[in-house]
Amino acid sequence: MYPLLFRTVLSRFDPEFAHHAGMAVIRVLGLPPFSWVTRALCAPSPDQRVETLGLTFDSPFGVAAGFDKNAVGVRGLAALGFGHVEVGTVTAIPQDGNPKPRLFRLVPDRAVINRMGFNNAGADAAAKRLTKLRRRRPATIVGANIGKSRVVDVENATADYVASATRLAPLADYLAVNVSSPNTPGLRGLQAVETLAPLLRAVKDAAGTTPLLVKIAPDLPDDEIAAIARLAVAEGLGGIIAHNTTIGREGLSTPVDVVEAAGAGGLSGAPLRERSLQVLRVVRAAVPDDFCVISVGGVETASDVRERMDAGATLVQGYTAFLYRGPLWARQINRGLRRVSA
Repeated sequence: MYPLLFRTVLSRFDPEFAHHAGMAVIRVLGLPPFSWVTRALCAPSPDQRVETLGLTFDSPFGVAAGFDKNAVGVRGLAALGFGHVEVGTVTAIPQDGNPKPRLFRLVPDRAVINRMGFNNAGADAAAKRLTKLRRRRPATIVGANIGKSRVVDVENATADYVASATRLAPLADYLAVNVSSPNTPGLRGLQAVETLAPLLRAVKDAAGTTPLLVKIAPDLPDDEIAAIARLAVAEGLGGIIAHNTTIGREGLSTPVDVVEAAGAGGLSGAPLRERSLQVLRVVRAAVPDDFCVISVGGVETASDVRERMDAGATLVQGYTAFLYRGPLWARQINRGLRRVSA
């Protein structure tokens, strides 16, 4: 039913409006008695649990950062069967993000271009929501993805990240440093090892005992990706998230004029599948076997998730295919994993 609903109704709405409408439904599904029914329908099997970062994930499949920027839909997403939810990206200072429109569907490619620009209510607001979640024990792992506030100069980025980490680390199950979004000026320059090392060191100190991961871009050369992976190990991080959206536009089926009209931003979805696998293999070859590697990009089916795990992923995240697969996407993945693993 969902593909028909998407083609005939949802695809006619502005993508950002459709996302907010969908999030409103997800929030309702997180409330009893709806959550009880939803969880019973979508819960992963106990044999799908993954132990990593000192945590127990009910499923290897979770929601990538960007879907729930302000930690408002965690309970609903947990009820829908996701093994973890990475909220954010959160910045120390609240910000509106880039001007609209800033989210565009590439339907023939099952992809999306976004230049949201870290629109979020800020670390203090996220902390208040995470505090409430911890009191009520959400049925999923919650990570917090932090980024640089737009009004903060790159030279002062470390202090800005530390401010967010100090506020959110005590409330999150893990913390992720985002230095790879293409939609904040100067941010990707922080991925240079000589710049990244002191940043990660400072944030790790602020995070305390909360596991810290770093999220990288797919557009880096493989040798730089490997160098960052080795740096993450050397600095005692808990893991690495591979990867963010791409600025590339190669191999798309969507007409060129439609892609050009969408303009700048990060591309996500099915076209990233092959590059995502390549990046995963580069990272896994550079880190110890027990180091947590979260694979993101081009994941849509249970076979995709299984492929990532076979290639060395500890956990797998998705986002864009939610748009094309609908609210029972995690259920499809969890049920499918039982079949492909049998």
